[in-house]
Amino acid sequence: MLPMTQDDDDLDSLVRKRIRALRVAQGWSLEELATRARLSQSTLSRIENGRRRLALDSLVTLARALDTTLDQLVETASDDVVVSPMIDAAHGLMRWPVKGDPGITVVHQRMTDPPPDNPARMRAHPGREWLVVLSGTAILLLGHRRIRVETHQAAEFPTMLPHAIGAEGGPCEILGIFDRDARRGHQRDPRDQREPGEARMTAGGAPPPSAS
Repeated sequence: MLPMTQDDDDLDSLVRKRIRALRVAQGWSLEELATRARLSQSTLSRIENGRRRLALDSLVTLARALDTTLDQLVETASDDVVVSPMIDAAHGLMRWPVKGDPGITVVHQRMTDPPPDNPARMRAHPGREWLVVLSGTAILLLGHRRIRVETHQAAEFPTMLPHAIGAEGGPCEILGIFDRDARRGHQRDPRDQREPGEARMTAGGAPPPSAS
């Protein structure tokens, strides 16, 4: 058996604490989790308390019982926890990738223009978008609906519905989250010519909320 390093010891302790924390968060006793994981209560107690070696088969079973995955159970924090945004100064955008899910993109934008009057400028494409208004008031055009989204309110919608967004009564700031399909939908947009006030995509391909 190979000797354990300090990093191995740290991970071992982290996994044991995580198992207990997930159990407590579910409101389960040792007996309840042991039953779900088909382990004896004493075995589970020794696992949590560090008196039993962590075996792969037990971790897989516990991860399933705790409604998580083995990868998440043994995940450690990466060194680059803080991520700086990519900035598109021309359109007032900041974009952050989500490392845990490369398909997700987060975009911050300050908008001043109202939503388009021309329905032809509304988009429809596969995917899902979520946005929260940080300040001001936004107007979301969604199909035939005109929806006012106030400060601290959020909206989530399937992007197969024609949609567009703009500001009302002054500037507003929006934080938008786009899944992989929504981002690809904007990347595939063939329109190169846009009317005045219509925002373009960022250089990195992430769509700004106003061009949503």
